[in-house]
Amino acid sequence: MTAETSARYREFKMPDVGEGLTEAEILKWYVQPGDSVTDGQVVCEVETAKAAVELPIPYDGVVRELRFEEGTTVDVGASIITVDVAPGSDGEPPASAPPASSAPEKAQKEPEAPDAAPAGSGRTPVLVGYGVAEASTKRRPRKGGTPTAAQPAQPAQSAPVPPVASVPSVPEQVNGHASAAAASARPLAKPPVRKLAKDLGVDLATVTPSGPDGIITREDVRAATAPVRERPEAPAPSVPVSAPAPVLTQEPASAQPSGTARETRIPVKGVRKATAAAMVGSAFTAPHVTEFLTVDVTRTMKLVEELKSDKDMEGVRVSPLLLVAKALLVALKRNPDVNAAWDEARQEIVLKHYVNLGIAAATPRGLIVPNIKDAHDKTLPQLAESLGELITTAREGRTTPAAMQGGTVTITNVGVFGVDTGTPILNPGESAILAVGSIKPQPWVHKGKVKPRQVTTLALSFDHRLIDGALGSMFLADVGAVLEQPKRLITWA
Repeated sequence: MTAETSARYREFKMPDVGEGLTEAEILKWYVQPGDSVTDGQVVCEVETAKAAVELPIPYDGVVRELRFEEGTTVDVGASIITVDVAPGSDGEPPASAPPASSAPEKAQKEPEAPDAAPAGSGRTPVLVGYGVAEASTKRRPRKGGTPTAAQPAQPAQSAPVPPVASVPSVPEQVNGHASAAAASARPLAKPPVRKLAKDLGVDLATVTPSGPDGIITREDVRAATAPVRERPEAPAPSVPVSAPAPVLTQEPASAQPSGTARETRIPVKGVRKATAAAMVGSAFTAPHVTEFLTVDVTRTMKLVEELKSDKDMEGVRVSPLLLVAKALLVALKRNPDVNAAWDEARQEIVLKHYVNLGIAAATPRGLIVPNIKDAHDKTLPQLAESLGELITTAREGRTTPAAMQGGTVTITNVGVFGVDTGTPILNPGESAILAVGSIKPQPWVHKGKVKPRQVTTLALSFDHRLIDGALGSMFLADVGAVLEQPKRLITWA
């Protein structure tokens, strides 16, 4: 390979999109071989243990290879896409990794149909590193062997190929081993259809195609998921009405479930895996104490309605959560020792003189806790705007790793699910978390008479190593007092 050829083809490697992450899963490709790309254009979306992130390409050119399929977990530093930065010029393609399969197998595999969705749709790319330093990989390729789950297969290199040529896809993996049948007769389907089949647990090899040239369509996949009772050749066993089968919204296990399956295994990875590890670490490291307080928030609910029509709050979403957040900030100002962290290595309590307010958010990828930076310095309109942006970004799956780092105290709103209260687990590195229950009318003694009032229950969990019962109780009482008499937002501030 000449120096000229080496300069022509550029390898974009999986960057470290977080702090010290070692791998990421490719969720979606926005480009296909033959597509033109420009510097800064988003080419794919990946999921790490912290968040989903879009990756921009750092140069102009034409896509020559996609090294991995959607759904593949790739090590940081591994090449994921090859770009011809001088299309139309002569030169040999660069040497690639050892072939993942033999030449006959490669010839038998059909090229994957390109996705109809073009890249560069105008989205603002997440600013991440454009590459990492060269490092040795943990995986050693096998000569002439079959790829394993620990070694993602890469396409073989042969004679010079036109820059726009499609590259055969990696053989699908079943139970951790490459399927020989998939390599020799792979069903034709576009990437979105393959993703739909994965989500629904459908083996494309069992689907009858109805599209042109034998391509499997979305309708074909959905037809394959029709209730088994509609297919007399494989009747399903009766299921009690009291125990309906769950609807899966994430990728099923490698073993595809059948109509008579009694179990479904779902891999725990990405955000869910990180959340599980963090919660176990928190629960068995920090000694949790939880206290509860039931509060009459009728005046707060009236203030919410008044603020919705206030011209100073125009353009921002006003909700009870906004005033709960403000009440917590006022209570932290009166009880600053709550805003702290435990340094196990130095055996010290670290007092924070700033508040990065975390808001627990349930997303399709799992529970995440992004935080509002320097929430203590924000006015009520600014806090409302930041809260609205945080929630919208989380629901759309665009929360960045940086947005989830550095939190000091957290609010979790379980009331949106109709739940009265709970015992929340601390976000690792923080000392307190406040759970807010549902707000609903209840009989309450008000001015000596029993009346229906808007009532909620607050639950505060805290780290008993640095927050004792007295401090935790005073802090929770202050939050409740502000929500009961919201004028204290002024008098106590």
